[in-house]
Formats: sequence, structure tokens, C-alpha cells
Amino acid sequence: MNGKLRVAGIGLALAVMAGLVLLIVRPSLDPARIRPLPLIIGAWLAFLVAAWLLRKVPRRTAVALILLGGIALQAVAVSAPPKYSTDSYRYIWDGRVQAAGIDPYQYVPTATQLTGLRNDFLFHPKAAYLDGSLYYPKAAYCVSPGYVSSHPAAELTAGCTRINRPTVPTIYPPVAEAYFLAVYYLHPADDSSVPIQAAAAAVAVLVTVLLLTGLGRLGRDVRMAALWAWCPTVILEAGNSAHVDVVAVALTAAAILALATARTTRRTVAGGILLGLAIATKLTPVLTVPALLRRRWVTVAISAASAFVAVYVPHVLLVGAKVIGFLPGYLQQENYTSGQRYGIIGLFVIGPLASAVAVLVLAAIALAVVQFSDPDRPWQGALYMTAGALAVTTPHYQWYSLLLVMLVALDGRPEWLAFAAAGYYAAFPTLGGPYHVPGRLHDAIAYGVPVLVVGAGWLIRHELARRAQVVVEPVPVEALPVEPVPVEAGAAAPEPVGREVPV
Repeated sequence: MNGKLRVAGIGLALAVMAGLVLLIVRPSLDPARIRPLPLIIGAWLAFLVAAWLLRKVPRRTAVALILLGGIALQAVAVSAPPKYSTDSYRYIWDGRVQAAGIDPYQYVPTATQLTGLRNDFLFHPKAAYLDGSLYYPKAAYCVSPGYVSSHPAAELTAGCTRINRPTVPTIYPPVAEAYFLAVYYLHPADDSSVPIQAAAAAVAVLVTVLLLTGLGRLGRDVRMAALWAWCPTVILEAGNSAHVDVVAVALTAAAILALATARTTRRTVAGGILLGLAIATKLTPVLTVPALLRRRWVTVAISAASAFVAVYVPHVLLVGAKVIGFLPGYLQQENYTSGQRYGIIGLFVIGPLASAVAVLVLAAIALAVVQFSDPDRPWQGALYMTAGALAVTTPHYQWYSLLLVMLVALDGRPEWLAFAAAGYYAAFPTLGGPYHVPGRLHDAIAYGVPVLVVGAGWLIRHELARRAQVVVEPVPVEALPVEPVPVEAGAAAPEPVGREVPV
């Protein structure tokens, strides 16, 4: 296949993917009313075809395609309001609260102290009462007068809102909160979610630029950046759902690239600071720590911990222990504290024993990464750790795999993207139709299949490497005997003559 045909094929695959993304985020445009899961599968297939065709495209052309394709796909995702997540409304609210000079950890969204900050976009003053309960068709979350009266110590005011979990404090760490405030200052979102979506899309494109630059400096194939730029998970969870995880991924990518190429203490400190800020944005980047401690671990650990503590100190001084936010409640709500949440482990043990097994498995993976991972390729150990955490904890939130997608782009083995694709089945088991597996097996299948895919990929790569080694290994040739040549007296001894043997 010639170059022009490949470029045309890539353009067609990305156009198909863009159309499917548009139908996913704007289902009203779909005349056939196709369920979301088949559309998501189609988008993944189009993405894989485009990435496969990119392999032999010239480098300069590939870079242009990666950037332009990523930007176009993000623009399609931003064109519709968030479809499968309401987290962005909490982001908007937290930014609005901070702009008013109030610490985001101080009050819950429905607190009486914050009623003056409510607007018609996030809250619905025209909510109706049905059977004694507060109800509004366009709002997913309502706090009724009955709930308010039964929780007098909480000091709540009844109302309906787009903000999920409106009676609990925010769960997001300080760097994420600073990002929410920055987006609010750039464009106060009083009637739209577009500013926060556009900001997330821009950060996703920034990660693409980081990967292109970093892969080039590392001497690796820059085409692998397409595994991030065009990935459906990145498009849907950044441009449409606007998840703050993409900011944590950007900081983690910068930290990994800085530490992988660090030859001075100053660069190592910078990488450690970026790592600490990434963890203070979303806790998932902590999974990269075992791999990043393989070189100058003391410097990395001190600089990361210092950055992490520094961003927390101002909030601790203002609100004290409230800075923990909803994290303990989240772990309890997701059944991690009870040991009922582990999909694969839960097939064998449940309860506290399941939690103990999960901790032991993750500790074993971390220890193996610390002991055996390549310090010159820290993304590889981080990938093992992140994929292992997904397989153990089996989360129902598909955006948790954004970190893994970035690591796959650095590592270059696309079979690991199976974990990102499986996240949609884990989150929405019924999106494909009325037929689905029992709930007890759902999570095990969602994250068990990627484990098998990665295992199959390892076997295939191992076999191909073995065959390649057999082909290039030189065949030993036995030396042929050389008959002695008689030398006359007084004559010079002739030079030994060997017989040339073609190999």
C-alpha cells in the first residue's frame, strides 16, 4: 500500500470514528437509535485501523496526522454536553466557590451558607414537589425538605442540582481545585459546560505534544503518540466528560519524561515535583511511584513529597481535617472497605479477606517493579503497576484508565489498551441491550478478558522474537583440513592458504 493510500485510509477511519463519537455524545442524531455500546465498539475498531495504517507513514506526515486528528476528534466531543458523567458540574461549582473566596473543602454544595452562589445552570429553582419529594426532570440530584429536616446539623437547603452527591464534600485534591479555579477565571461557566470541556480537550492535546516530543528525544517511534491522541477513551473522557484525570496524566507524563532523561540533580528534582503535583491532582498517579523510584529514589521521593505537602498546607490551615473530603465515603460507597468490590478476586474470596488479598497482590506487583523494572524505561514498570491495579480493583469508571493509555503510548504495546476498552463494559453493562451476564461475573469478565489479551500478546511477541533469533543466528562452520605443502630446501615457506567457504 503506497503512502497516499495509507493517508487516505487513515483519514477515512478517523472520519468514521468522529461520526460514531458524535452519535455517542448526541444520540438524538441517530435515526436508527443504536445503543451506545455498539457505537463505542465501532469507534475502537476505527481507531485501531487508523493506528495500524499509521505505522509506515513518513514521520513528518504522521506527526501532522496525529495532531490534526486528535484536535478534530476532541472538537467533536466538546460539541455536546457531557453525556455519561456529571463530574464536570462539580468542577464548575468548586471553581465558582473558590472564586467567591471560600475554601472548596469547607461546605457541601447544598449548604445553606452557599445558597447565594447558586445559579440557574447548576441549580433549578423551579423544582416541583411530587408525593412530598422534591423533583425536577432535568436534574439528576435533589435534596428534599424532608431530608433537610432529618439532618439539621448539616445545615442544608432543599433544591435540585446537576451536581452529583450534593450533600457530601468534594473529593478532589488541591491541584485539581486550582485547575477548576483557573478555568473559572478564564471563562466563568454560568450557563454552559463548554469551558471546562474545552480546557480538558486542550490538556489532552498538550499530552499529545508531550508524547511526540518525549518519544522523539528518547529515540522511540513518535507514531505511538496516536495511541493516546486518537484513543476513544481520551476523546470521550476528556473532550466530552472533561475529567480532571487528564490533568493528572499530563503532569505524570511530564514527570516520567523528565526522570527518564534526567542526568542532573536539578532535572531529577523537577521530575519529582511534577510527580507530587500529579498525585495532588488525582491519586491514581501514585501507581507510577515504584517505577520512578528506580533511579535517585531519595531525591525523587523528597521532592515529590514536598510538592504534595506544600499544596495541602494552605487548605489544612483553613479547614483542618475536612481537606480529606469525600475520599473515605467514596471507598465505603464503592464497597472497597467491605471487600465486596473486587470483581476477579471476588470469584474466590469476599469480605475482609478479599481486601487483604488485593493489598498483597498490589504489594507484590510493586515489589517486582521496584526490583526488576528497567530504570531507563520507567513507563514500562508503571504500566504493569497501573494495569495490575485495574485488574485488582475492577473500577466502574472508564476514565480511570486514562493514565494507562498514556503509558501504553510511551511503551508501544497496544494490546494493553484492552483495559481501557473494557472500562466501558465495566461502567455500562446494559448499554448494549437487554442481554447481559449476571452481576457477580460482570466485573470479572470486564477486566479478566484484558488480562487474557495481554497474556496472548506476550506469547505472540515471545514467539516472534524467538523465530527472529533463530533466523539471524549464525550457523557454525567446521574448519576444513589443509594439506601440508612440501617446501624445498632454501625456499621460503609459502603463506598458508585457506579455502574460502560461502556462508
